[in-house]
Amino acid sequence: MNEIIRTSSCICGAVQLSLTGEPVVMAYCHCESCRGWLGAPVHASSLWPARNVRVQRGADLLETFKRTEGSGSHRKFCRLCGAPVLIDHPANGMTDVPAGSVAELVFKPRLHSHYPERVLAIRDGLPKYKDFDPDLGGTGEMVPE
Repeated sequence: MNEIIRTSSCICGAVQLSLTGEPVVMAYCHCESCRGWLGAPVHASSLWPARNVRVQRGADLLETFKRTEGSGSHRKFCRLCGAPVLIDHPANGMTDVPAGSVAELVFKPRLHSHYPERVLAIRDGLPKYKDFDPDLGGTGEMVPE
């Protein structure tokens, strides 16, 4: 059986990823940290098992930003163009790749995370979590749309 392999890259193309299989979940993230990192009101997230995400080219060009030393999010960006490339979440073995950068990925979000931090309300009937889905390390606490 052939697994799907997709690609992703920074905007200048110097850093390239290969992504095997399918994301575990696609979601909208409304947290202040993602909004600030991306400069957007919401983050279209695709979460993959970390073992399924490989840097194919440009590993030496990746810089890492951790908001705090204990941060569970290791944000990686290209030092040439500054574009966000991925977010490692070592605590749950996941890697978040901005969905808009993944070639041929049809973005089908199934939830909203950190919805109380929103600056843009999205009324789409999807579950809205205070933090995240319990299957992925969140409390599972829901908030109203």
